[in-house]
Amino acid sequence: MFAAYVTVTIIASVFTAIAAVTYLIGHDYPKAQADMKRIPHSWLPVLGLLLAAGSAGLLVGFAVPLLGTLAAVGLVLYFVGALIAHLRVGSRKLVGWAVFFVTVLAALAVNLAYRF
Repeated sequence: MFAAYVTVTIIASVFTAIAAVTYLIGHDYPKAQADMKRIPHSWLPVLGLLLAAGSAGLLVGFAVPLLGTLAAVGLVLYFVGALIAHLRVGSRKLVGWAVFFVTVLAALAVNLAYRF
């Protein structure tokens, strides 16, 4: 179980860290997504910081288990919010969202399974 916990947590952390970097450097993809979802560009750095904090929290969770669990819960909630943003504007392009959501949900699941 430990190997699955470490593997899934690192994968989720890397995925969310890459997404955070794209938001924080001002890449065109997050800007296009924000435009499609009618989200102000001023929110992009905040969203990037949330992703970065979640990514770091997953890794810190190896040393401080509660923080890792809270980070995983926070990322799951972040991506639930992203789904709501997609559905609010009628977007059905959810493949990218699903990859991230399943990854962070798996990180939460293995975290809880390993800890309890």
